Amino acid sequence: MTDAPAAATRGVATTDDLVLTERRGPVALLTLNRPAKLNAWSNALEDRYFDLLAEVDDDPQVRAVVVTGAGRGFCSGADLDDLRHVADASDDDLMRPRPRDFPLRVRTPLVAAIRGPVAGLGLVEALYCDVRFGDPTARFTTAFARRGLIAEYGISWLLPRLVGHSRATDLLLSSRMVDADEAHRIGLLDHLVTTGDVVDAAVAYATDLAAHCSPRSMATIKQQLRDDADRSYPDALAAADRLMREAFRGPDVAEGVASHLERRAPAFAALPGSAHAPA
Repeated sequence: MTDAPAAATRGVATTDDLVLTERRGPVALLTLNRPAKLNAWSNALEDRYFDLLAEVDDDPQVRAVVVTGAGRGFCSGADLDDLRHVADASDDDLMRPRPRDFPLRVRTPLVAAIRGPVAGLGLVEALYCDVRFGDPTARFTTAFARRGLIAEYGISWLLPRLVGHSRATDLLLSSRMVDADEAHRIGLLDHLVTTGDVVDAAVAYATDLAAHCSPRSMATIKQQLRDDADRSYPDALAAADRLMREAFRGPDVAEGVASHLERRAPAFAALPGSAHAPA
């Protein structure tokens, strides 16, 4: 993974410029980069973002990912210029190389660092992250009902599980704006950063995950959370027992226990190569 190409510094726009990449030690920082449009979502931006997610998920040197937006916003949702003629698009035209919920399939922890507006599809992308940091400028709206749309891309499943059914209904029906304090209170934001930079705070959190947590454990826990959302408690318990026995036979439990007893940092192995097919 490399930084944005030199063409950007010469004023020549490229597809790569749509999402900037930076390595901060074991953390990959991905920045949605359409600041003039508050990082409005487009097919080209999506393709670049998903390609980078697949790339970092396959990189043994990357243990966590932070996602943020350039300028004064995280993501204002779908680019409305692209929606002007959407009624004329065929079903084939609307098909994408990867499913829109591809970020949920990434094994590496995804941490969102949010400033400014988050709307519609931008909110969905924030909810696809595992943990959300925000600063006092963060503002959230579902937006869909005010654009004649429906609750898109699984948000009607995700949002109630974060904030409860009644609050999710309120936010989806009204499309009202939620400020950072309310977002933190109801669970849209996990961490409200009132001093310092929100990206730095999110990177510090991600760096701590990278330094102290097993990549295999985190990937398995992410999968458990997804699977168990639709399981009964006995089925979730049975699956956990099976996974626990598998963990006992693997190297990470021995290393986790030994590093704790020896009072040193653990040296967990990277995840094996992923099965993400290229777009």
